[in-house]
Amino acid sequence: MTHPPAPEAGTDADFADFAVAAWPRLVRTARLLTGDFHEAEDLVQTTLAKVYGRWHKVPRAEIDLYVRRALVNNNLSRLRRRRVAHLLVPVLPEPARHRDAGHAANVEERTVLFEALADLSVRQRTVMVLRYWDDLTEQEIADVLQCSLGTVKTHARRGLAALRAHPRLASAAPPLPGPPLRTPYGARP
Repeated sequence: MTHPPAPEAGTDADFADFAVAAWPRLVRTARLLTGDFHEAEDLVQTTLAKVYGRWHKVPRAEIDLYVRRALVNNNLSRLRRRRVAHLLVPVLPEPARHRDAGHAANVEERTVLFEALADLSVRQRTVMVLRYWDDLTEQEIADVLQCSLGTVKTHARRGLAALRAHPRLASAAPPLPGPPLRTPYGARP
């Protein structure tokens, strides 16, 4: 997935343009990192507020990397503090009317996925979100997390294994139709 090129850093108008263009993608990433839409919006807002203070110092070529790194670091700080307690239900009820008939199934699949992501460690969840939802390469993830490429690969492998083994996620996957897959030489993959 390609993102529009980041505007050149420097002015308030440039920051405002960047924030407007990046908001949906940052909220999506934060939603997957936090598991809650409202916390995700708070996380993105906090991140953008902190980035604004250093906007004129951010190298133009590294704006996306800088903002992603700030988002991940702010999420880690949020998790360390744990000052918000969920006293009510963790998810707001969905509206009663929806356009498509399969909405209940979509909500259930999304809920199961968020539960499975929540069971991963913070680093594994971060790698999964950046790799499979933000479509970053392993090297880009290593740059965002400031770790080695091998560490990213290890977190990705362990995270995928945990997601595949998650009981609710495995039971939600429909069985594949048809005969078992075979390689061109007739051996099973």
